[in-house]
Amino acid sequence: MKQVLLKMILTGLLCVFALPFGALAMDVVDINTATVEQLTELPGIGPAIAAKIVAHRAAHPFTSVEQIMDVNGIGQAKFDAIKDSITVEKAAPKAEEKAASKKE
Repeated sequence: MKQVLLKMILTGLLCVFALPFGALAMDVVDINTATVEQLTELPGIGPAIAAKIVAHRAAHPFTSVEQIMDVNGIGQAKFDAIKDSITVEKAAPKAEEKAASKKE
């Protein structure tokens, strides 16, 4: 019993101390160009919300990180959790531009 308890404590301590280092190692994600898979690496963003981000930016490319709160499912608390891990470096191509480039 003592060994199990000791393992649980050590695992908990490892998680507590390793978590900040893992967060520091994460790359900043450009929300205008990231894939669903890249977006799901953000804390609190699962596949469903990642897909909503991609769909939203197709119609309304982000010009600031705060605009991610326009996506249904991302409120202030979730934004606060991801704001240091996201950026807007370049605009996503609009649907019309994608269609035009495919015709060429």
